[in-house]
Amino acid sequence: MDDMDVKLLKLTQDGIPLTPRPFADTAKSLGISEEEVITRLKKMMSMGIIHRFGASIAHRAIGIIANAMCVWDVPSERVDEVGRIIASFDEVTHCYERLRSNKWKYNVFTMVHGHDKGECRVLAERIAKATGMYDYEILFSERELKKAGVRIE
Repeated sequence: MDDMDVKLLKLTQDGIPLTPRPFADTAKSLGISEEEVITRLKKMMSMGIIHRFGASIAHRAIGIIANAMCVWDVPSERVDEVGRIIASFDEVTHCYERLRSNKWKYNVFTMVHGHDKGECRVLAERIAKATGMYDYEILFSERELKKAGVRIE
């Protein structure tokens, strides 16, 4: 990465302009060509510096107000298989394996979203049926204290 890559990341980390040619607008701000912006972003993606470039939906604005962390007790030898099944559900936005502890037996963590808590519960039941994993807990979010992506300064 060079100084221009850092400037490009800082300029785009909060989103790109909602215009017909957002990369042209970004390029103009940086004093480079639209093609160079696209080339640099593609290069950073291929290098693994940028993992994902996509849109985020303001889920609360469209009525998806229930969020729950579902934690699962999955046998270690089945984590990859079960994780793939869980991750295939559209309502699941995060799916992680975490270490167990002697006070916490759950090792797979998934974030699910729904219009209400009941919808999240039904989804957890569907996931349990699809995976055969019935030892789980649902931890509902009470309120959002902070939500931000990784930032560079």
